[in-house]
Amino acid sequence: MIEWFCWAQVVVAVVAGVFCLLMGFIGRLPDDFTLGATLLVEVLLIAQLIVAIVAPFLGNDPSGSILEFYVYLISAVLLPPAAVFWALIERNRWSTVILGVACLAIAVMVYRMYQIWTLQVA
Repeated sequence: MIEWFCWAQVVVAVVAGVFCLLMGFIGRLPDDFTLGATLLVEVLLIAQLIVAIVAPFLGNDPSGSILEFYVYLISAVLLPPAAVFWALIERNRWSTVILGVACLAIAVMVYRMYQIWTLQVA
């Protein structure tokens, strides 16, 4: 796992999450901006998945449980599509809030993945 990329993901997910929460709390329905912010978080997660697959072959092995890491990663990859699906099916202000909560949850999950990859000793 690349440290600067991890922190970039956390920052983008927090900004997207706060943005979606604010838009939801002021009553905005899911739109291109909120769905686009969630899509950006998803694209970064797909890139993280690719990095996580390639990194051990380049000598960057995880120090914690690889199974736990991939469970977090796959769960995080599945979260934005589920939130977007919900937002498109049930278009109300709370759907926008759900997008924000999903992005904030992903920020926490990415930080936990960083801990598993670098700080734990198996």
